[in-house]
Amino acid sequence: MSQAMQKKIPGPDHPITVEPNPSRVVVKVGGQVVADTTRAQALSEAGYPAVQYIPREDVDLSGFARTEHETYCPYKGSASYYSITSLGADGENVVWTYEEPYDAVADIKDHLAFYPNRVTVEEVAAD
Repeated sequence: MSQAMQKKIPGPDHPITVEPNPSRVVVKVGGQVVADTTRAQALSEAGYPAVQYIPREDVDLSGFARTEHETYCPYKGSASYYSITSLGADGENVVWTYEEPYDAVADIKDHLAFYPNRVTVEEVAAD
């Protein structure tokens, strides 16, 4: 494994937690709902805001196009990306997924995350 692809384990210096979000999470693109779930996983990493990972089956993938873009996180693994075609350039690589996440974040497997500055991600208190 090259230095660039080094695998790291979350710990006190870089904590990561993945917990079920008790709220309903709704993702909208241009006012249209593309995801609606009560089964989101909230991933909190170091000092970053929590990211909502939504089960793939709760996402309408019809307007999504898989891209060649990939990134690597030493704590989570390799991420694959999708663009939302209706957003044009703003929708490029706006959705990501870890298809084979490392064990420490295994709960995000088969889940998708969205850049909240490019789409609307709302948390609604569960009824």
